[in-house]
Amino acid sequence: MAAAPSAIKERIEELRAALHRHNHNYYILNAPEISDQEFDALMKELETLEHEYPDLADPLSPTQRVGSDMQEGFVHVVHERPMMSLANTYSIEEVDDWFRRVSEGLAGEPFRVVGEMKFDGTSISITYEDGRLVRAVTRGDGTQGDDVTENVKTIRSIPLRLQPGDWPARFEIRGEILMPWESFERLNQDRYENEEPLFANPRNAASGTLKMLNPREVSRRHLDARFYYLLSDSLPYGNHYENMEAARRWGFKVSTAMRLLDTTEDVNAYIKHWDEARRDLPVATDGLVFKVNNLRQQLNLGFTAKSPRWAIAYKFNPEKACTRLRFVSFETGRMGIVTPVSNLEPVRLSGTIVKRASLHNEDIIRELDIHENDWVYVEKGGEIIPKITGVDTSRREPGAAPIKFATHCGSCGSPLSRVEGEAAWICPNRYGCAPQIAGRIEHFCARRMMDIDGIGAETAELLYKAGLVRTIADIYMLTADKMSGLERMGEKTAARIMAGIEASKAVPFERVVYALSIPGVGETTAKRVARHAGSMEHLLGMSEEELTLIPDVGPVIARAIYDFLREPVNAANISALTAAGVTMALSSEQQSKGDRLAGQTVVISGTFTHHSREEYKDIIEREGGKNAGSISKKTSFVLAGENMGPAKREKCEKLGIPMMDENEFLTLIEK
Repeated sequence: MAAAPSAIKERIEELRAALHRHNHNYYILNAPEISDQEFDALMKELETLEHEYPDLADPLSPTQRVGSDMQEGFVHVVHERPMMSLANTYSIEEVDDWFRRVSEGLAGEPFRVVGEMKFDGTSISITYEDGRLVRAVTRGDGTQGDDVTENVKTIRSIPLRLQPGDWPARFEIRGEILMPWESFERLNQDRYENEEPLFANPRNAASGTLKMLNPREVSRRHLDARFYYLLSDSLPYGNHYENMEAARRWGFKVSTAMRLLDTTEDVNAYIKHWDEARRDLPVATDGLVFKVNNLRQQLNLGFTAKSPRWAIAYKFNPEKACTRLRFVSFETGRMGIVTPVSNLEPVRLSGTIVKRASLHNEDIIRELDIHENDWVYVEKGGEIIPKITGVDTSRREPGAAPIKFATHCGSCGSPLSRVEGEAAWICPNRYGCAPQIAGRIEHFCARRMMDIDGIGAETAELLYKAGLVRTIADIYMLTADKMSGLERMGEKTAARIMAGIEASKAVPFERVVYALSIPGVGETTAKRVARHAGSMEHLLGMSEEELTLIPDVGPVIARAIYDFLREPVNAANISALTAAGVTMALSSEQQSKGDRLAGQTVVISGTFTHHSREEYKDIIEREGGKNAGSISKKTSFVLAGENMGPAKREKCEKLGIPMMDENEFLTLIEK
């Protein structure tokens, strides 16, 4: 066989590198950069090339594995039966080809197919013994996964004890952990208000939630589940459909969309129906699954290296709709950045009614070439914020003018200025522009800042418009009587706000720094600034040069902090907050105890006995060290707990990075 051309070798390596990166983004970071369809297309191209050029085979190629969602902090458990992936297709013709192959594989023996929803969540395998839930394990890499039993127990739709029935003494049931659209939108709204990164879709939100180390927090997020496969050495029935109906009787949530299908015509009609009907479901779906019903026939058909021959997944294309653009509004945010928003004729996408979609910035408007009253294509496909992906120019009105970016702030009328080197325009009237002021009030009161319950976006705007709160310091001048005459402000709400204001005085100093809305200072930087300065008094006296000595604070952010603290409005606010009793210095427990780890970068991996991972991160920072999320040549050492992943151990050995156990670390710190 002739050697593969160099161009083919380069393409294969390029595809492998890209797929490894996308697998990591999807399973570990929960931050996918491409759609499932784009990922599948890359995988299919690589599979084709590797088949055509077997001499370029690599046992570590992405085609030889299932992406892993395992993470540190959980016990890894080997699956009794591997959790294999299904072959994917976006083509009805390929589903028909699969149906034909099944018929040929069964030598013409009659068979039935079960059609069911492919729910877009995170896969789970749960074991029951004597009718009681004993273990829940994520899919992981298909061979082993994370034990998330305690978190799964918080999901109320998953039975802890089964209803009376003919269930086996021991069995495994597989399904998807889901976050309903309603819970997803509520969670993202909460994260938006607290300036936390938004989840891209309900699947990522469910996956991220299931991997939280605090079951109580998992319970607050209202996860759901759907189950689709039963495994045991003593199943009640010899076919998949009846087994799942039995599981439904035992108390499991099994999709009511499950149907028995006899012909390709039945299968095609099922696809056509759900391609439209799925839009009204309360949870996200990304396709359909077709399985041979008879379990004996499933065994006869067997498996390929990666997937069962008796099942196939049909993936829906991303949801798209065409609707009319009513107008574009230009909205000023807390930091003065002006965002163009397309206001649309309402259209249903991914279970919700879409009326607005961000256009992000002036460059996007120009690239899309959007005109007044255009018909635009909107995509959501499970994403958080709907996006405009194109324009139907054939429906454009004659003489329609192009959309032009605003030149003045729509709220205060100030001329906008372009941020150097960026696509953003800002309103420079920082201390006289209503949405900026109301936004800073809302930010100050949010959960991860001062945590003043009862003051969200609407209440912040209400208090500002009523003239009760014009600066963040005015919050501490509020009384229940002052708020009593406001719209939607009952006695209980006012009392809750007053209690929140009083409790906020004890919020740690690092969160106070974050709450001030200093340009360029997010949560992590605020923590480092607070830890370095120790107190507001010291921070106010620091020069720009001294500020740049703080880890990750460069000249630009140092200048922003310096200027912010010397602005009269901010100086007055800080003085008033201090007088009101707000915490303006680190507690003795938070203050730096030394410089034992000065200049060192530490990676934490595994689980620990004496302190939590977050507590160890705080200790490292207090001792002058820096926390990092991944091992590299810059890593000084790894704080290695129980269940540290083998991949990280291997990387440490390869790079010569020392590993220190918990007791060794504490001894080092205590010296």
